[in-house]
Amino acid sequence: MKELTLNPREQGRLIILNKIGQKVISAKQAAEALGMSLRHTRRLLATYRKEGAQALAHGNRGRKPANSLDDGLRIRIVTLARTIYQGCNNSHFTDLLGEREGISLSRSTIRRILLEDGIRSPRKRRPPRHRSRRERYPKEGMLLQIDGSRDDWLQGRGPYLTLIGAIDDATGIVPWAIFRYQEDAQGYVLLLRHIVKYYGIPEAVYHDGHGIFERSKRDYESIEEQLEGKARPTQFGRIMQELGIISITSRSPQSRGRIERLWGTFQDRLVSELRLAGAGSMSEANHFLKSFLPRYNRKFAVSAREPGSAYRRAPSGFKSKEIFCFKYSRVAGMDNVVRFGNQRLQIMPSNGRQSYARARVEVQERMDGELAVYYQGQCLATVPAPAEAPVLRTKNNKYVNPAPKAEAKELTRSLPGANTPKPVALGRYKPGPDHPWRRHY
Repeated sequence: MKELTLNPREQGRLIILNKIGQKVISAKQAAEALGMSLRHTRRLLATYRKEGAQALAHGNRGRKPANSLDDGLRIRIVTLARTIYQGCNNSHFTDLLGEREGISLSRSTIRRILLEDGIRSPRKRRPPRHRSRRERYPKEGMLLQIDGSRDDWLQGRGPYLTLIGAIDDATGIVPWAIFRYQEDAQGYVLLLRHIVKYYGIPEAVYHDGHGIFERSKRDYESIEEQLEGKARPTQFGRIMQELGIISITSRSPQSRGRIERLWGTFQDRLVSELRLAGAGSMSEANHFLKSFLPRYNRKFAVSAREPGSAYRRAPSGFKSKEIFCFKYSRVAGMDNVVRFGNQRLQIMPSNGRQSYARARVEVQERMDGELAVYYQGQCLATVPAPAEAPVLRTKNNKYVNPAPKAEAKELTRSLPGANTPKPVALGRYKPGPDHPWRRHY
């Protein structure tokens, strides 16, 4: 005989139907007690007299649901989560199943399957704190948040890298990002140059207090700067001034939470996809970013409150090379040679002037390493200058003795004063901390 288990609700119905059979209550009174219509109560009573207590149990009890997953599909999902897509969170794993494996299921279903098998999401969330949410800017291009994130993006397959990127405050779109070995000014210049080229000039940029964006008070170089409380802009700050971009400094990570949350998402999703793509170098990671960012923007971007774009077009006659570069002030020598690091540039007669001796010129170092010399806004013709004697001695610092080593040693011994002790080299003089040279006036 097949066992049957009734729940408390079905047991209550059984008791009431038995009272009808014992003529303790009427069918009408039973219908009121069961909360059913009189017609349905009589139908249930007839089925109970015919089939017994089995009629009170639901007809689908013990049957497999029509929308249940196949056991083979469930095993496949668990296997993929433990092997190929290990380390992906539930939401990212759901997206990858739909894009790569053709398995279209909801995130809650995937989460339930993984939890039943003891697989939890690797991303741990901290308990929520009460903070006031800042309203987004109404239009795209009004504010960009920029920052850099240093992490093991390649998971040991390559060096540690720093991802420099930007996010639009109104829409959450990531216009561009680039991997660099360090968080450097050149990386930010390349980032801004790409945004201006393909989107336009933003109204404002929100950044932290890194020395790339602004100088500290100890970097004031002249008494006038100290009295005015202003320092010369950095190279990146000078570019923003020339483009008319408002620079806003953030003093806490919470105030630029938009891009901080972006790094959390990238350190979760991008790391996994770089591993799936097999990227093992900075060039391969940057190449993968070109296909990753459009997919990310399609999924996570939101609509701005106001239509249109606040990006400004570059003015007519805009020369990208002369803006997105590093500029340095130099004074030409009497031989019309400009020194820049280890390089020497010979200024040729140009622009109706024969000599630029003692002239203060501007050296522009382009992003590709090219050097250009400007005087009063005009580019001067230059050629590489011959190296000086000290530079040549540095390159060829080995003294070649035409005599053999043994003969040279005997010759040294026969010289007068060869056996006298050599004076001890005192080294370079270093003034003390209380020296007048170290005092600040």
